[in-house]
Amino acid sequence: MTTVTAQIPADWPATEERARAVQDGLRARVVLDEPGPPPGTGTVTGVDVAYDDARDVVAAAAVTLDAATLAVVAEATAAGRISFPYVPGLLAFREIPTVLAALDALPCPPGLVVCDGYGRAHPRRFGLASHLGVLTGLATIGVAKNPFTFAYDDPDTPRGSTSPLLDGAEEVGRALRTRAAVKPVFVSVGHRVSLDNACAHTLALAPAFRLPETTRRADTLCRAALRAAAYPA
Repeated sequence: MTTVTAQIPADWPATEERARAVQDGLRARVVLDEPGPPPGTGTVTGVDVAYDDARDVVAAAAVTLDAATLAVVAEATAAGRISFPYVPGLLAFREIPTVLAALDALPCPPGLVVCDGYGRAHPRRFGLASHLGVLTGLATIGVAKNPFTFAYDDPDTPRGSTSPLLDGAEEVGRALRTRAAVKPVFVSVGHRVSLDNACAHTLALAPAFRLPETTRRADTLCRAALRAAAYPA
């Protein structure tokens, strides 16, 4: 597979102050009143990112699955220079140029996009899934491995059980048990999908493992792309 080279846009934020201003401007464009595509229909694409800070390289993968069968429909990878320093709450600025390049390299429409990370479950309510959704117009959700800084009660033991992911009294996502008696994942809305639907998609994408197949396949692919990536020119 050919890995395309991601370019950092000329106007990409270079400071924390500028990045937060961009977040503030884009956050108002998040759409929260659409249900999103029904689970098990069309296509669904997982995106994930891997870094090699020593080489200043980031790689991203986009893996499109048939939502009904979970068979791989298309794959694409991109690599480039890391576009922003590590700052908690601003990780999207390190990842989005490369993720966009991988999505653009897909030979088919991605359908729903599942990010390995957060959407509304973010201190500023604008994690990677929301940021990516606003920039592309695609329906997006975030499925994270940990609850970030938010509180939750452990869901009941059976698969499919949920509990609210809370910032004070505000529900910013849900803890979802994708396997009985296994640690939950943490689902949040990105853009143009309801929280109920985001959880239903996540459950449908995780028939055998804790993480969605979209995330598992994209993680493997982006790590392979990172190992193979030459230092960007």
